[in-house]
Amino acid sequence: MPDKSRTAARAAAGLDENMEVLHMKRVLILFLSLAMLLSAAGSLAEDAAAESAGSAAKPKIVVLATGGTIAGVGDPGKVAGYKPGTLTAEMLLWGVPEIDEVADIEAVQVCNVNSDDITAEIWLTLANTINEMAKDPDVSGFVITHGTDTMEETAYFLNLTVRTDKPVVLTGAMRPATALSADGPLNLYEAVCVAASKEAVGQGVLIVFSDRIYAARTMAKTSTYSVMAIAAGEAGDIGIVRDGVVYLYEHSGRKHTTASEFDISGLETLPKVSVLFFSVDADPELLKYAAEHSDGLVIAGAGAGEFSEKWIEVINGLTIPVVISSRIDDGIITRENLLCENTIPANTLSPQKAAILLRLALTKEVTREYLEELFLQY
Repeated sequence: MPDKSRTAARAAAGLDENMEVLHMKRVLILFLSLAMLLSAAGSLAEDAAAESAGSAAKPKIVVLATGGTIAGVGDPGKVAGYKPGTLTAEMLLWGVPEIDEVADIEAVQVCNVNSDDITAEIWLTLANTINEMAKDPDVSGFVITHGTDTMEETAYFLNLTVRTDKPVVLTGAMRPATALSADGPLNLYEAVCVAASKEAVGQGVLIVFSDRIYAARTMAKTSTYSVMAIAAGEAGDIGIVRDGVVYLYEHSGRKHTTASEFDISGLETLPKVSVLFFSVDADPELLKYAAEHSDGLVIAGAGAGEFSEKWIEVINGLTIPVVISSRIDDGIITRENLLCENTIPANTLSPQKAAILLRLALTKEVTREYLEELFLQY
């Protein structure tokens, strides 16, 4: 019996010991589980805080969409025969999710047209919209999607009429969104990167295209098909975008944006200026007709702004402002080049940009001397 009692006692003691070990294991497991849960909760909180901080740190960029090839749709893979101005701003942004890592975006559909249908009224809407939205301290910059045909004109107009140092960047595409290897998505991404950068502040209106940054005054379209269709002649580009990093190397020496004297806030349209292209046997009757139906003229002359004796005779008799530019891509027109004393040299402005500056100038009373100074300053 004693042996049986001892055996039973040992068994009971062993059972108690096993129960204690089991209890300790359960406590340990519970402790470890709680520790892991707290760690995970901490990590989630840190991630949420980091995400919140990152979101708060991202600049807000307003994307103003106007249509163009970048919003064009055609036969899958084809680069021609498409309909421009089909996709909305939201659709364009949806196709470039990487933009969300750069900035918080507000999309505004200003219009959705081929850029050949851009009007002075659309220009005024764009400029007034930017000027109003720029007052919001939460807005850091603007991107405008635009067709390339008249992008240089819209860019220069805005360069003279927006009243903010905040970046205003235009971009577009040479291939529609449905083309094989469409160039629009990268151009849009890089434009947002520039608009969100501190480097672009105070630089005036910029154009971003195919990794390069251009100033509004000198940028021009130079090809009907190439994805490198945007250039700036002798002036060249002023910066580069690589993997979202903005490198700016030059600054505009001409008046723009906040230094501009033009106030378009009360305007509903602009004075009419006609551009006339001189060529061999160009009919001088065209000058007479245009002068009767315009507030001013710009002549795209041959060489250094030259034209025939017949044109000289008609221009000498005109009483409206006449600005002389050149059909040549590069070069300068000075007073010494003028064939008619009553005309104004366009300096280095292309005919289409000279027309914009003249249209804005004619919103008030002007003299020939004032216009000459204007074309030197802008």
